[in-house]
Amino acid sequence: MQKIIEICGGMARLPEWRMAAPVDFELCDNENIAITGRNGSGKSMFVEMITGSHPLYGDNPKYDFRPSKREFVSDNIKYMAFTDSYGENDSTYYLQQRWNQQEIDEDTPTVGEMLANESARTGTDGAATRTQQLYNLFGIDRLADRYIISLSSGELRKVLIMKALLSAPRVLIIDNPFIGLDAESREQFKQTLGILCRERLLQIILVVPSQDDIPDYISHVVEVDGMTVGPKTPLAEYKAKAIPADSMPDERLAELIAGLPEKHGSGSKTTEVIRMNNVSIKYGSRRILDNLNWTVEKGEKWAVTGRNGSGKSTLMSLVCADNPQGYACNISLFGQQRGTGESIWEIKKRIGYVSPEMHRAYKKNIATINIVASGLKESVGLYSKPAPDELATCRLWMDIFGLEGKEERPFLKLSSGEQRLALLARAFVKDPELLILDEPLHGLDSANKQKVIGIIEAFCQREGKTLIMISHYTDELPPCIDHTLILTNGQ
Repeated sequence: MQKIIEICGGMARLPEWRMAAPVDFELCDNENIAITGRNGSGKSMFVEMITGSHPLYGDNPKYDFRPSKREFVSDNIKYMAFTDSYGENDSTYYLQQRWNQQEIDEDTPTVGEMLANESARTGTDGAATRTQQLYNLFGIDRLADRYIISLSSGELRKVLIMKALLSAPRVLIIDNPFIGLDAESREQFKQTLGILCRERLLQIILVVPSQDDIPDYISHVVEVDGMTVGPKTPLAEYKAKAIPADSMPDERLAELIAGLPEKHGSGSKTTEVIRMNNVSIKYGSRRILDNLNWTVEKGEKWAVTGRNGSGKSTLMSLVCADNPQGYACNISLFGQQRGTGESIWEIKKRIGYVSPEMHRAYKKNIATINIVASGLKESVGLYSKPAPDELATCRLWMDIFGLEGKEERPFLKLSSGEQRLALLARAFVKDPELLILDEPLHGLDSANKQKVIGIIEAFCQREGKTLIMISHYTDELPPCIDHTLILTNGQ
């Protein structure tokens, strides 16, 4: 059988990219692989070995991409990493950029232009037909005239997946393939990949944090554990042996969080946390929110749901004072009318926040404890030295989120799941009155998802805590949720 990719006793030359044991792996013709394992287990490092990103001792990976006639590995293997979920690696991106669309350069291509350029660049037989098929499958027509920066995280995910498919790779590797997609889009994408695999137009390697994310057209599973790559196992055999993740709540963590000292004198004097009256947000002719009325009272726990692009993250950008249009809207926060003299920092100091946009904006390769401490300073990065008691609080929350021992590790050296845990610790570290969690469980394995849900639940049992949580998965919502806002066409 043809071996598309073959690694024999692979060991990276550079120690920082080295697995715990030599790697043996092969992808044969007509196989589709799922790579699974806990956060921080080494999945991404294994994939980078597959793509030839790091030179190895001895022989580098061997490739046989027949019938493809393209010469370079980069043309035959497309790797969509976790961070690519939020856009291409642009060091100029900043947290509020999505909401400041007046700053978009006039030379910036639209979605339609970018995808047309990719299709033309590939220039393979049947490119026009394939482009139209993918447009239909992904429902891209309604996004074609939009700029990339204006897309929601779910919309952006679909566009970047389509861009990768338009390049007609021999092998497509996707890290966390279904994050950010609403239920309908997830099912649509699973079916699309299944069609491409069955028609033998593509072989895929999916990097998934949970066995629940493995579709049935996967033929084999490779588990990575403790920086060691396991054998390639047939899917049925893997599922028969797989042990379900422990979903029991961690009572020790719950007791620790319940025992945290309560703040005195800093709480809001009103019971009303958010009030929006007839709030509308438009970009050009496109209306994102349409005369929305919404009130959140102190102590309420809200789930916000809706299709990709329905306005969920835009709504949160108004609450967090990241959207400049918010100052033209009738919005009150903590009983104070927006635009009556309060600063953005006075608003943010009472809110703990994590979102896909924040994860994309954090390109700071500083010590992880400083990333967590930046939550105390309301900054992206850290520009003033924390006090000893502040560092102690940061260590406590890092321990709670399972990051003990990683305080001094550079943030960008963490796995994507560990980065998300660090940003969650950043949201909790100042013990906020209002906790806003926009897709907080992106990239987490099953065990860490259950842990984080338990942490959110325990935190919100404390007096006066208000929660707003966005998620496309109902099983990710903590039990404390008592209100739901469903957004449809901005209403």
